[in-house]
Amino acid sequence: MSAHPKRYLVTSALPYANGLKHIGHLAGAYVPADIYVRYLRAQKRDVVFVCGSDEHGTAIPIQAMKEGTTAQAIIDKYHQAMKEDFQDLHISFDVYHRTSDPLHHETSQEFFTYLHQRGQLETKETEQYYDESSRTFLADRYIKGTCPHCKSDRAFGDQCESCGTALSPDELINPVSTISGAAPFKKKTTHWYLPLAQHESFLREWILNEHRQDWRATVVGQCKSWIEGGLQSRAVTRDLDWGVKVPLQEADGKVLYVWFDAPIGYISATRQWAQDTGKDWKPYWYDNDTQLVHFIGKDNIVFHCIIFPVMLKLHGNILPVNVPANEFLNLEGDKMSTSRNWKLDMRDYITDFVKKENGGDQCVDMLRYYLTQIAPETKDSEFTWKGFQDAVNNELVSIFGNYVNRTFVLMHKLCQGKVPTFHEDKSDALDAALVNDIQLAKERITACLEQYRFREGLFEVIDLARKGNKYMQEKEPWIVAKKVAAQPDQQGLIDNCLHHCLQLTANLAILAQPFLPGTSKKMCHMMKVVDRILDWEHAGSMKLLSVGYSLREPQLLFRKIEDAEITAQITKLKHAFMNDASSLPVSNEPGHLPLKPEIGIDDFSKIDLRTGIVLAAQKVPKADKLLQLEVDLGFEKRTILSGIALHFQPEEVVGKQVVVVTNLAPRKMRGIDSQGMILMAEDASGKLHFVQPSSMINGGSTVS
Repeated sequence: MSAHPKRYLVTSALPYANGLKHIGHLAGAYVPADIYVRYLRAQKRDVVFVCGSDEHGTAIPIQAMKEGTTAQAIIDKYHQAMKEDFQDLHISFDVYHRTSDPLHHETSQEFFTYLHQRGQLETKETEQYYDESSRTFLADRYIKGTCPHCKSDRAFGDQCESCGTALSPDELINPVSTISGAAPFKKKTTHWYLPLAQHESFLREWILNEHRQDWRATVVGQCKSWIEGGLQSRAVTRDLDWGVKVPLQEADGKVLYVWFDAPIGYISATRQWAQDTGKDWKPYWYDNDTQLVHFIGKDNIVFHCIIFPVMLKLHGNILPVNVPANEFLNLEGDKMSTSRNWKLDMRDYITDFVKKENGGDQCVDMLRYYLTQIAPETKDSEFTWKGFQDAVNNELVSIFGNYVNRTFVLMHKLCQGKVPTFHEDKSDALDAALVNDIQLAKERITACLEQYRFREGLFEVIDLARKGNKYMQEKEPWIVAKKVAAQPDQQGLIDNCLHHCLQLTANLAILAQPFLPGTSKKMCHMMKVVDRILDWEHAGSMKLLSVGYSLREPQLLFRKIEDAEITAQITKLKHAFMNDASSLPVSNEPGHLPLKPEIGIDDFSKIDLRTGIVLAAQKVPKADKLLQLEVDLGFEKRTILSGIALHFQPEEVVGKQVVVVTNLAPRKMRGIDSQGMILMAEDASGKLHFVQPSSMINGGSTVS
């Protein structure tokens, strides 16, 4: 293979079309991939950037049930929403496909058939959980129970929502059906499996030997753990009516397992791109002179580094040369969680910043900048609104934007708005040092981008702007200008300074373009140059802007983020969480909500707290978070609605002793009068616990 491969195929993890995506997703798999792709394009390399909506799996029909609609309506709604959000945030896919498309179904079925006909799959008759009331085999997401590792009751048949451990339904403690709430039983069914254990030697050699040094430690470590833990055969089909139909007569009523068909979505997306552009898609998946790179979050490592590579190898496709998986991005001291409403959706940022006055490209780049600055490349990181404000105001505005603005203001003031001549006879060590800094910055940023070290690459961009500010400060052209009337030859010093500053500005536009594409485009407009100046080969040159060329008036590249905006966003986040949660943390420690305003003993004495026993519980129709409880207070029975349905099944709370706020004014929800409030506590993992006496006492006992 040559120094660089003939072509590149870059993929970002296919997002589930079951809801809007938050900035944790953006930071993990989409902004890093877009930076890399924009760099490759600037290098004039042949690259195709593919993605699309993952529209199968149980998450889709589950969301449809929550929203009271059909699975098709859900995927149509969220596919379009995600596509628009990615466009608004300048994620430059060459194609954004969808796995519900007939081309994907065809591609997935062909892939399965190829493996099946060559004996690469095995069939097994097994016993799987079955829900008698709904007459349905239960896919992993339709089973809930207690995690065998962390003992959280927020575990599903594929993964624990609390500790993140991958699970199988058989590992759950006290499993129940999420459809009916009943305990399922085992029933025989036949499925096709990918026998991973047969490929252990290949995986050991390919990952643990070949890629031990050039892949991220987290990726290699997780793969090593899986391999050494013993690889098990993995089902590639399931009993479900939503998904790609298994193309066998004896497999009626079965679909391809979503983990099997979803990564094939990269191939079908490439085929769609080829159809749209008149290109040949096959070299991108079969030619060894193609470099395949997957950008994902760490929760997808096993699928992209263990399972999909085995599939690709058996199918005769190329293997990924790297899978630069990112860790998780937390939010304001806590794990980002859609279920607990502790999140910042991409759509919310677009609405509040990008599409408001003074928004647009600069606000897109402000978010891209901060997410790259805090990118969780080697460990979990955290988004805070104060950190976002500091990054924008103290770096983008005060360093990068300030440098460009000062350069243009002084050029118009001291050089008649034109690129001044550079006078070799007046050149000094500061000039030479700046030229050297520019060339070194190009080398360092290039190395960072080639090695997927985007945080470090962005630092080098800002550091170069910082050096430009320092150079200008040491040259002081505004001071020299005061001497020109008496000493005309001093104009040469001003010319040299601003000539170099303008050439540095043009270099910054090139080097920043992968990270801040809107900003670079705006800088090109100010410099009155076409976008091809942004080709990477031009970086490092000191002849990007021609002498005597008139430039436009300066425009501010970025705006400051005001304190009021940050306060509003934090308030919005906490308000959304409070409206969603059944109880609130009261500590001022990081990750918790602030204490409420102080009250006196008279205020507290007005609250009537009594013990009660839950006699019955049921889910509230079309309200996925609410349970309707019948509570015995000893002296009377009450109906109380509690927002705990995402944490407890109805049968789990029957018989529980609870503490009730009994003198809270009734509140009608979903047409039902709720006559009180159940007290709950939430731990750091997001798990809810009943607040209750240490031992059973009579219903109606006062709590004080």
